Amino acid sequence: MAVKKTTLGKPGLTKLDKKEIYSNKLRRLLDEYSKVLVVHVDNVGSNQLQQIRSGLRGDSVVLMGKNTLMKRAINEHIKSTGNSSLKKLEQLLKGNVGLIFTKGDLKEIREEIAKYKVGAPARVGLVAPVDVVIPVGNTGLDPSQTSFFQVLNIPTKINKGTVEIITAVDLITKGEKVGSSEAALLTKLSIKPFSYGLVVQKVFEDGSVYDPEVLDLTEDDLASKFAAGLSNVVSLALGLSYPTIVGVPHMLINGYKNVLSFALATEYDFPLAEKVKEYLKDPSKFAVAAVAAPAAATGATEASKEEKKEEEAEESEEEGGLMGLFDD
Repeated sequence: MAVKKTTLGKPGLTKLDKKEIYSNKLRRLLDEYSKVLVVHVDNVGSNQLQQIRSGLRGDSVVLMGKNTLMKRAINEHIKSTGNSSLKKLEQLLKGNVGLIFTKGDLKEIREEIAKYKVGAPARVGLVAPVDVVIPVGNTGLDPSQTSFFQVLNIPTKINKGTVEIITAVDLITKGEKVGSSEAALLTKLSIKPFSYGLVVQKVFEDGSVYDPEVLDLTEDDLASKFAAGLSNVVSLALGLSYPTIVGVPHMLINGYKNVLSFALATEYDFPLAEKVKEYLKDPSKFAVAAVAAPAAATGATEASKEEKKEEEAEESEEEGGLMGLFDD
């Protein structure tokens, strides 16, 4: 179903009109794009978001909005088109999230998004997304500021009239809330320990939903996983004695081993069994065979060298004969 494109910035629009325009825009994007990145947008400012939009311009469209409004538009689109797979996308709209519709390579789009992270100070009450460590070195602060370090048990000394940290200290642990003392110290040291940007939470592609880590898989990873799956199929087929294309070769080899074992334990013979029995009667033949193989290989190599020499000699004689025709 085609939806007419309209503009939210048109003056004189009511709140209801703006919701309708937004809903039409979202439904139009659902018609045009089959790949959607669901991104977490906490602590992302409007200027940063504008830079991301500019960076993705061409193949992608960034759409933000209230979850309830997006869910309503998606449900309306499902009813009008019968595309029930979009229900999976609707279920991903939890928390502070946005949508990036794209026709480009998903991995490249995610890498482009990651470029637009900005440093941020540690604000009081904020849950730390990473560990924060105060490094060893001169702080540039005057001795009157030592009280901050004492409160946080950070060992310091006065060096040339400034405070110097003598041991690195784990100031904040990931997942903990930032306290007032930690925030004040980091501000004084001009340290912005956190960085924020759009974080891809889920990928919706052609009705399927998967984690963004899947985008990091290489061809070697896929081949390895395929081989592991194939091995499991073979093991299951052999365990159930159920013939499959991948299991039959192993079944034939196992069958041959069983027949060979039976032949060795009885008087029953067949050509390959006779050869094995001969080796078992005279183990010294193993040593002879082991020596014979390298010798045969060496002999073949020497013969090849001799043949090559003979060919070169013949070529040389032929060239000499030809040159003799033009001596006079």
